[in-house]
Amino acid sequence: MKLPLHKIAHARSGDKGDASNIGLIAYNPANYKIIEREVTAARVKEHFGDLVAGDVVRYELPNLGALNLLLYEALGGGGTLSLRIDAQGKTMGAGLLSMEIDMEESELA
Repeated sequence: MKLPLHKIAHARSGDKGDASNIGLIAYNPANYKIIEREVTAARVKEHFGDLVAGDVVRYELPNLGALNLLLYEALGGGGTLSLRIDAQGKTMGAGLLSMEIDMEESELA
């Protein structure tokens, strides 16, 4: 079945210059394996499309049931250089939570 990521995780996001930083945390640690499998750097880059001109780098934090994603060249220059409404990337975590993931009903904890 397909479902939006927000059903099993929450996120926080911000910036460092022109890079957006998204922390993605499973509500239930048992669902971390689904997030680890489904939320790849390639899928995140595809999900954001033209908003992310650079690389996406994923760091795994299994002890926290979380991923940390760095999206480079994602903020139109960042801070005072950008004409984007969200030049600090505060809404990018919410944007990621709309990404659909595939999973079996039996996997949902």
